[in-house]
Amino acid sequence: MMTELTPAQRRALRAQAHHLQPVVSIAGNGLSVSVIAEIERNLVAHGLIKIRVYGEERGERAALMQAICDQTAAASVQHIGNILVLWREKPEPAAAKNPPSRSIAKPAPRAPAPRGRSARPALRSGSARPTRPGTGNRHKRG
Repeated sequence: MMTELTPAQRRALRAQAHHLQPVVSIAGNGLSVSVIAEIERNLVAHGLIKIRVYGEERGERAALMQAICDQTAAASVQHIGNILVLWREKPEPAAAKNPPSRSIAKPAPRAPAPRGRSARPALRSGSARPTRPGTGNRHKRG
């Protein structure tokens, strides 16, 4: 059973898939059991995937897309050139379904690293930054 998407959902998924690289390739052996298993693993892990098809005509690629969607219960998002884009909702992780009976304290989140030109802390007024000999800020006059 193939999942149907609304045009708005399809447009949003195409935008999300734009930067993705193909994770599965289909070549001379066609749609084998191992290829379907790899597609299934990637759909579970990522939900939205790209598949590259080598050496097939446009009509054959469309039939291949339909066969993949039927076998994996995924939705066809896009078929452009030799790239097929599929989506299937990711299953909830098992840990979320069965939370542990006792609570476990989580460590406090770390502060983000400082951003900007230098990772050094700002100097207070009146303090001097130690420098190596000969690397001061004085201009040498010749």
